Amino acid sequence: MSAETPRSREELARQVEQHLESLRAAGVDWVPRCKQPLVIAEATSREPEAPSETTPAPAVQIGLPFGPEPDAASDGELSLEQRRHELQLLAERVSNCTRCAGLAATRTQTVFGVGRIEPELCFVGEAPGATEDARGEPFVGEAGQLLNRIIAACGLKREDVYICNIIKCRPPGNRLPLPDEAAHCREYLERQLDLVRPKFLCALGACAAQNLLNTTTPIGRMRGKFYDYRGIPVLCTYHPAFLLRSPERKKDVWEDMKKLLARMGRPVPQK
Repeated sequence: MSAETPRSREELARQVEQHLESLRAAGVDWVPRCKQPLVIAEATSREPEAPSETTPAPAVQIGLPFGPEPDAASDGELSLEQRRHELQLLAERVSNCTRCAGLAATRTQTVFGVGRIEPELCFVGEAPGATEDARGEPFVGEAGQLLNRIIAACGLKREDVYICNIIKCRPPGNRLPLPDEAAHCREYLERQLDLVRPKFLCALGACAAQNLLNTTTPIGRMRGKFYDYRGIPVLCTYHPAFLLRSPERKKDVWEDMKKLLARMGRPVPQK
């Protein structure tokens, strides 16, 4: 078999640029940068020449045209303050996101997340509503007030937990997030949860549960059961907005929360 014809550094650089442009077109706006730059020696013949101490082979360093420089430390090595800072940077990045042109054009602001870092429990909803879009904080409307009462019934305070949504922009008319919108926000959600490091997750409603766990199982079959998200136990239950429309289901949510508290090793408050 004949040896492969060596390619010039200009050709390789062009191919890298084309690949990065294809990633950008697909909605990827950052890629990790390798610790050492890629060095490509200029090939002038099939047989390598002896290296010269005075005239090194010409080389090109291919950098990445977009994306932030990653931290040298992995998430597992970051301190609490460093993770808090990384969350702030991520929230700023989300605030400038235009991956979903329709949502970016109609939102008042993005709604990132709020609460304690490294909490026992994180609640994940589907998307901001009108009140959340106006205030920039998740679950502050009528459904949020009901969530606060659920949290209190569990013997916790809102400031003890972390609260976020699958997507960070309000869909027009409070409709459900579209699949491509959830996909565009997935990177942000995963990074957010990596930095927050909750010990348990509670997915509120079908949209949150199905997107978080990558399933199409109806929420009626998922609720009250534990699943796994990257090593974190997840309990699924109904969304507070659904409870406002169907108050008879509140007893089901309380049963789900009692299972969650038992799994967390916390006492179940007497109602």
